[in-house]
Amino acid sequence: MKSIFIKYLPVLLITTFIYGCSSSAKQESETNIKTDESTVHLSPEQVKQIDLQIQEVQSQNISTALKLNGQINVPPQNLISVSVPLGGYLKSTNMLAGTQVRKGQLLAIIEDPQYIQLQQDYLSSKSKLNYAVKEYQRQKELNIAKAGSDKVLQQAENDFRNLNIESKGLAEKLRLIGLNPGKLTEDNISRNINIYSPINGFVSKVNVNIGKYVTPSDVIFELVNPADIHLNLTVFEKDLNKIKIGQQVAAYSNSRPDQKYLTRVVLVSHSLNNDRSTEVHCNFEQYNQSLVPGMYMNAEVQLDTDKTDALPNDAFVNYENKDYVFVSNGNNTFKMTEVAKGKTEQGFTAINSDLKEKKIVVKGAYSLLMKLKNTIEE
Repeated sequence: MKSIFIKYLPVLLITTFIYGCSSSAKQESETNIKTDESTVHLSPEQVKQIDLQIQEVQSQNISTALKLNGQINVPPQNLISVSVPLGGYLKSTNMLAGTQVRKGQLLAIIEDPQYIQLQQDYLSSKSKLNYAVKEYQRQKELNIAKAGSDKVLQQAENDFRNLNIESKGLAEKLRLIGLNPGKLTEDNISRNINIYSPINGFVSKVNVNIGKYVTPSDVIFELVNPADIHLNLTVFEKDLNKIKIGQQVAAYSNSRPDQKYLTRVVLVSHSLNNDRSTEVHCNFEQYNQSLVPGMYMNAEVQLDTDKTDALPNDAFVNYENKDYVFVSNGNNTFKMTEVAKGKTEQGFTAINSDLKEKKIVVKGAYSLLMKLKNTIEE
């Protein structure tokens, strides 16, 4: 029995060695397959089940867009600060931020004792002026008749001119606070003045409350005339040559990216700031009440349409915030390859990666992604 074991011992050793090598090779092969986490292999039956379709990268007409940001603005002549020239107490107002107003509409009523004094001074000065005019005329007649002295005539003329100046100055003060001196009499003296809107537009800010005293330097209301509201965009020097007058710009806010507001470039500044940027002004094609000065906006400027490499949208998959396509390696094997996507238009997306003459999966890409990730997890 011992001689038989010794006789077959070399055979057993060779068999064990071959089996060990085979097992090691198989294990190494399986390890290599699992290590390549970007490649997936399908059987012919799986290809038919998924209805896989592949094609090469195509050249498509896709317009490129320059993405910018900025904010809504109005020119100085359309932004009105309302104040009270002589100050006073706010007696009443119905204005709130956002209230639509018409030119000439009553904004507020202000009251103060100084208005009474101003009207009183004007009427008193006007009365004295009437007397001074008559006295001056009388002294002229006496002087002509040699019945009066030149000194008295000169004094009458001086009084007349001083009172005339004083009366006109007080009349202008009355006009400044909105009172018509031509209609003012001793019977209609008022302690109130009315503040009217100088424009058609809306109230953007209300800075006072009932009973508050405001000085001439206080801004009680800020009004906006939206007729010339525009979008002020920031463009850097490297992109300045891409901007032209008349280009269409689609603007949108961060809160409503789906709501597009169409504008057109009307002015490009030729002065660069310290950060090598400049301003581009765009007019809205249609005003919307939700657009208010100071609102931050994003914008896309449509540039020229060019031929560019593109793939159907279904060719792309997104995994862990990165974009991929599946490239065919033959024999129903596909490699997941990271790509950089460009602009999407009419069902195609521009692609910035070098995939010329490669066969790309354009239908069934997500099925491949699911199979690949399931295989990795096993």
